[in-house]
Amino acid sequence: NQLKVMRERGIDLTIFSPRASFMAHHLGDFAVSAEWAGICNELCFRISQLYPDRFVGAAMLPQSPGADPKTCLPELEKCVRDYGFVGLNLNPDPSGGHWTAPPLTDRYWYKLYEKLVELDVPAMVHVSMSCNPNFHTTGAHYINGDTTAFMQFITGDLFKDFPTLRLIVPHGGGAAPYHWGRYQGLAQDMKRPPLKELLLNNVYFDTCVYHKPGIELLLKVIPVDNILFAQEIFGAVRGVNPETGFNYDDTKRYIDAIEGLSAGDREKIFHTNVHRVYSRYGKQAAGRTA
Repeated sequence: NQLKVMRERGIDLTIFSPRASFMAHHLGDFAVSAEWAGICNELCFRISQLYPDRFVGAAMLPQSPGADPKTCLPELEKCVRDYGFVGLNLNPDPSGGHWTAPPLTDRYWYKLYEKLVELDVPAMVHVSMSCNPNFHTTGAHYINGDTTAFMQFITGDLFKDFPTLRLIVPHGGGAAPYHWGRYQGLAQDMKRPPLKELLLNNVYFDTCVYHKPGIELLLKVIPVDNILFAQEIFGAVRGVNPETGFNYDDTKRYIDAIEGLSAGDREKIFHTNVHRVYSRYGKQAAGRTA
């Protein structure tokens, strides 16, 4: 029971989207994806109406291999304008592990980015199921997707063209924080600006990292203004860590245990940053407390 677990873990609200692996954009064609996205998004909307203080929606797009991203715009418009959704998941690889789409910095995606800026909604860059046997969906493909997207952002000029675009890289940013020196050095060799200047006005990282040392590394490498609290209820790993006696995915517990993290920085991670990046939700929350 998701509400029960949220209460037990001290989670106030979930930004609720269709399950990433079940987006399954590689199955069927655009018509199939459009039908499936419409069904899933409507279910999320209904949940947000039943429990408006506990869930707010984020959209799944009807992406399909080879389909122009602008075909996703009507579903996105409906979800934001009619359903009140505050964000969306953007799959950089609708092929399911074969990476047939252009990089996220390519103009191929620009009509979608224009709409995100117009609607003032961020996108979480999140792959879906892997149909490539080389890549386990949640153990390899997800982290590959995060890391690949981050590297694509380094090599392109996306944020010059869209200075207000906001993108979230999940799972703590994939390999990026652990190999920050590598990416900083690659950017330098390519005569790119420092990563802070190049990316950190637009790119954010969540806390879906399943052990305390990983959260500690994230906080050491990434500025606190770019970290958003997140917890997968329920996600890739549902078991209990025998070393701690608690669920691997109870990420709030790790942040609560970090020594030296100020009350102000905790507030940013748990609330302020989320309200700023998911600005439509921030306005909704402000309206409730006004």
